[in-house]
Formats: sequence, C-alpha cells, structure tokens
Amino acid sequence: MAGGLNADDRPIASLSLDADNLWAYMKVHGDPGWEAMPSFIEPLVRHALHDLDALGLRITWFIVGADADRKENVDALSAIVPSGHEVANHSYRHEPWLHRYSAEELETEISRAEDAIESVTGVRTTGFRGPGYSLSTATLRVLVRRGYKFDASTLPSIVGPLARAYYMRTTQLSSDQLSDRSRLFGTWRDGLQSISPYRWLVDGRSIIELPITTAPGLHIPMHMSYLLMLSERSPAAARSYFRAVLKACRVVGVGPSLLLHPLDFLSLEDAPQLGFFPSMGMPAQLKRERVREYLTLFARNFRVVPVGEHVAAISDKDLRIKVPSSGMDKT
Repeated sequence: MAGGLNADDRPIASLSLDADNLWAYMKVHGDPGWEAMPSFIEPLVRHALHDLDALGLRITWFIVGADADRKENVDALSAIVPSGHEVANHSYRHEPWLHRYSAEELETEISRAEDAIESVTGVRTTGFRGPGYSLSTATLRVLVRRGYKFDASTLPSIVGPLARAYYMRTTQLSSDQLSDRSRLFGTWRDGLQSISPYRWLVDGRSIIELPITTAPGLHIPMHMSYLLMLSERSPAAARSYFRAVLKACRVVGVGPSLLLHPLDFLSLEDAPQLGFFPSMGMPAQLKRERVREYLTLFARNFRVVPVGEHVAAISDKDLRIKVPSSGMDKT
C-alpha cells in the first residue's frame, strides 16, 4: 500500500476510474468529430498504471464497451487485469440518457458491453456504473437479472446541476439533446441521497449500491477532479479540504469510494479538445504529482481496494434496504 502502510486498523475504502474516452466526452458535449472515435486510452492506461503501481494501489476500471471493441485499444486495455486491477461495466455507447432506454435496449447495451470487455480482459463483469451517473429501476432490473453484485452509479452531490450547467455552457446542442442530458451529473434530489452503501430491492432481489462518496453532511464532491480544481486556486486549501473530508468519513463510519477520471492523468497534449475542463491547463507533471499526493493521503487513512472487494467486505453487513422511487425514473 502507498507509503508502505499496511496497518490492519485502517477502515476499508475503494478507488475507481471511469475510463471515459475522448470521443465520449465530445459526444456528450455535442462536439463534431466524435463519430471518428478519437481516443486517449493508450496514454491514460500507461500513465495511470504507472502511477498506481508506484503507490501500490489496485482499483476498479469502469470500461466502455465500444472502446473494448476497437483494435487500437486492445493492447492498453488488456494490460489492466494482469496489473492487478478490477474491471467493470460502464455501458457500451456511454450515453448519459441511459435511464431513457427501454428494457430491451438496456439488456442489449449492458450485455454487449459485457461481451466486449470480456473479449479484451478475459473477465465477465459483475459491477456497473451508468454513464453520467444515469440510473433507473429498469437498469437495476437488468443488473439483478444478469447476476451483478453491485451498482456504483449514484453521486449524492448538491453540485451536480451546477457542474452540468458549466459543462453545457459552451455547447450548441438542440433542445432535444439538452433534454437527453438533463440528468447529467445528477439532480438536486440526488444530492439528498445517502453516501453510505445500501441494498436496492428490485422484484424481490437485491443488489448493493456503493455511492461515490461526497463530503459527509455537506454532500460536496471529493473526487480527484474536484481536488485538482481546488488546487489551481490554492494547493494548501485543496489538501486541507481533502484531509477534513477523510477525517469526517472516519468519524461517521463511511468507507469512502473515491472516483478518478481520465483527465486526472492527462493534459492538453493528450486532449486539446477538452481545454474547457478545469485543471486541463495544469502541466501534466504537476497534475500527476498532486494526484499521487492525494492518493497517498487517502491510503494512509484507509485500506484501499477495488470496488468489488469493498462490496464483498460489506456484503454480510446489515445494510439499509431501499426500493427505487418513482422520481428516480422521471426524465
């Protein structure tokens, strides 16, 4: 573990990376040229595996099926599991309006991603995260029916609608396209959801939900991209904020599930199209140094494992049962 720390008394926590590719960012943003499937998978995997290995950290990679189906990504993606990491399903087409799909469309979307990811990694996925944190009762039904062990699509953050407005402010999308993206990064209602794990009960069967952790009580993001954005204004403030949130998690008994994004490891050289994102102007070496600093701090406070191992460790606990509400499926 990072820093050589293997204290048995550290609470469990998990670390994951949504491996959204360049084309996926462009697609959601409505940028022309995404159909050509421009990719930064190779530098992403190369940098992330190097830095995670240096820290002794194993994580869950949520992979998009369409990327696993492309020959130019095979060498990079096939290196993930042999490096000790877990892979999970992040849909096939990476459309944040997944909650609008019919049951048949969802079945095809999820199974097609399973097949593509397995063909590259040799692993059949049993964990899922919806693109843009999209989730619906119909999605949960498909996951339960297909034997999934966990979903990790919920982001209980009050900042989601503000992040969506920031993301969309430079787009030229039609009203219908904007409507498709109306739940991107979550809704105000999502900000009130629990940050503790629970079980969804669907059709008499259950699946564990492991939310992406936000600051206890405040529901402000704590994921890596948010820390990097804060660090652009004040590295000391970002560091202090992260320490405070990790301490709060320990006080309230939440084992945090920390989220990474590709842009945490990449710079404008890798994705000049995404210069509007916060911290993309930060020099690549400095950005990755800060990511390593924050991950080292994370591992000092918690025993960090992939999401699937986190879920397995809490699966015998008396988790709260939750039934999907009608509001969850409103578009």
